[in-house]
Amino acid sequence: MPIEVQIVDEIAPGSEESRSGLQVSSAQLTLRDLIRERVRQEVDDYNQNLPEVFHGLVQPEDSERILNGYRPRTRKPLDWQRQFETAVRIFEQNGIFVLLDGTAVGSLDEAVELQPGSEIRFLRLVPLMGG
Repeated sequence: MPIEVQIVDEIAPGSEESRSGLQVSSAQLTLRDLIRERVRQEVDDYNQNLPEVFHGLVQPEDSERILNGYRPRTRKPLDWQRQFETAVRIFEQNGIFVLLDGTAVGSLDEAVELQPGSEIRFLRLVPLMGG
């Protein structure tokens, strides 16, 4: 049975960048499945209207980062599978840290149990400049 959870994106702990609702297909799934559903929904929403700014977990190819999103150089539909593969790669390289209701989720294949209104925080880690 589908449930709605809250997605929060941060660049640094405590610096909430965006918050949105996400419909997920099941209360029990893996983090990989959760990311897949999130990315697919974000890309589907973007592709329906092709707005000037994409709000999503990962930066699309050929786009620039702006405040609260990414501006694609050309307005064209995005490939959700490519975005998903990028998100998985970034997670595996420790570029994204995920908290589910305040508890770290350390593996893409870790099973997570969601409740209606569960909060999933995606903390994007930014490499330090100069070492």
